Amino acid sequence: MAAPGPQWFQKDVTITAPSRGCHLITSDINKAIKDDLPKIKIGLANLFIQHTSASLTVNENADPDVRRDMEMALNKIVPAEWNRDGTFRHTMEGDDDMPGHMKSSLMGASLTIPIRNGRLALGTWQGIYLNEHRDQGGWGGGQRGISSSLCKERRDDESA
Repeated sequence: MAAPGPQWFQKDVTITAPSRGCHLITSDINKAIKDDLPKIKIGLANLFIQHTSASLTVNENADPDVRRDMEMALNKIVPAEWNRDGTFRHTMEGDDDMPGHMKSSLMGASLTIPIRNGRLALGTWQGIYLNEHRDQGGWGGGQRGISSSLCKERRDDESA
């Protein structure tokens, strides 16, 4: 019998964003962690995107207009024009690169989601978004790596 304490499961997930914008990837994540999720009654999932011009967030999963509106708002918050008007110095990788870095920092590179009874404990209208912030680079066949780490507390009566 194993001693009580945390038990970890880790998987790398590769997702191709079809275009710049906010993409619902909840089903991709669930598929990638499907073998480990049922083993967890109470725990946490951490998702970390391994890129500097893409991000993760949780938002509405029902109306696709939300994803479009998120992209439009992000473009107003950090416009690509800043790459041409002297605002940014890091400009050698294209007009969307430094704005992509800014958007990634604003949105975040990781998520922590509770696990309850073998499922991600997202709300009814919540989904996981991969936000691709570049026109060039990651999209259009480019792949984004996401590291998933799942943790559960092992009880006295559980084996390893």
